[in-house]
Amino acid sequence: MDFPAPSRPGSSLPTEPVVTNTQAVSDCRCSRQPRATRGSCVPQEEGRGSSSNTCPACGKSGPPGARARPPAEWAPWAARGSCCSRTCWRPWSSPASSCSSPSCPFADQHGARAAFTLSFLASSALYLLLAAACIPALPGVALLFASRLPGALMHTLPAAQMVIADLSTPEERPAALGRLGLCFGVGLIFGSLLGGTLSSSCGIQCPVIVAFVVTLLGALLSVTCIPASTKGASAHAQTTLPGRPKASVFDLKAITRLLLQPGVLPVFLVKVICGLPIGLFMVMFSIISMDFFQLEAAQAGYLMSFFGVLQMVIQGLVIGRLSSHFSEGDLLRASVLVFSVVGLAMALMANVFHFCLLMPGLVFSMCALNVVTDSMLTKAVSTSDTGTMLGLCASVQPLMRTLGPTLGGLLYRGFGVPVFGHVQFAVNFIVFLVLWRQPVPRKMGKAQ
Repeated sequence: MDFPAPSRPGSSLPTEPVVTNTQAVSDCRCSRQPRATRGSCVPQEEGRGSSSNTCPACGKSGPPGARARPPAEWAPWAARGSCCSRTCWRPWSSPASSCSSPSCPFADQHGARAAFTLSFLASSALYLLLAAACIPALPGVALLFASRLPGALMHTLPAAQMVIADLSTPEERPAALGRLGLCFGVGLIFGSLLGGTLSSSCGIQCPVIVAFVVTLLGALLSVTCIPASTKGASAHAQTTLPGRPKASVFDLKAITRLLLQPGVLPVFLVKVICGLPIGLFMVMFSIISMDFFQLEAAQAGYLMSFFGVLQMVIQGLVIGRLSSHFSEGDLLRASVLVFSVVGLAMALMANVFHFCLLMPGLVFSMCALNVVTDSMLTKAVSTSDTGTMLGLCASVQPLMRTLGPTLGGLLYRGFGVPVFGHVQFAVNFIVFLVLWRQPVPRKMGKAQ
């Protein structure tokens, strides 16, 4: 579950803090206005017809329906020493996502302990580079791009899901994956609260340093507490059969073989297609929260905490109970239908209160879609391939984060916030009609 404001460890969805520098915009008239009158930017010259949706420093216009922001609040989305528009962060965001989760079979081949340790160490390197980028004497832009590279080794969530899939029976798996999401929801709540509070009171560097220390602690706990492997003896024998070629971490043939197994590709395509519209909105949410909802960093953190509470309750209490009364196919269709209805409502929302009303349905759809598809896909493959399959599932979000900044930025700039609701409604309604005519199998046996 990935939300693009304050980060949480192992998430697929969180973005790291960005560098703020307001010195370059200190000469702008808006930056010298009193706090109470800084709701919109003042034109450079009276009577020139300057747009209120235009950045007073770089002159770039904002999306329709957006409220102008003071230059000091635009600066977090700009490179060091400049003031740019709200879409200037796209070149920095895309490299981060394009290299995420390429090592899907790593946990299958080297065990859970190695996967967790490597993931936490990569996270520590990422936050260390971000902390270095905050130092004025160092090349901040280069370090920001370099900090994206360790993301290729950050796979904490799929590794945890693999352990749950290995240690649970097929009947208990949806509930177990939901409880795992409950734990990540707790991290989202406290991470959002702490990140927003620290960035507002102590500066943008403080959350980065705290995240660096926490991920180092996670690496230490992985070495001392996580078992070397959670695979059974039969699964280990499957991977070490005489004459069978040793699989590579980047074995594209093995990944293709998994996708072509019966019952895998249709479910995987549903996961990707339904996740694309909401992924675009989530990637752009950091900008939408500042620009459209007019939220400060601490307020955005409180909103993310509310999101985390909903995620915790739905994944920990609701999904497990529903899975015991309804089939996975029914839950999948229900999640797609709710996605479609929420998308229609998102096209009509006008403020953050409306979004809070929509959030329960949005969170239910996301949780149900992710938990049910992950459970169905792990049941469709052999035990020795669960890590690879969950890695492929986790790679859907990096795909969204790669396409999202560019595609979402263009849509937001051209059509405003309602376009995300329209796209979500149209895509999910079409998928729902397809699932209604050709439902997924109720039971999917374990592949041999």
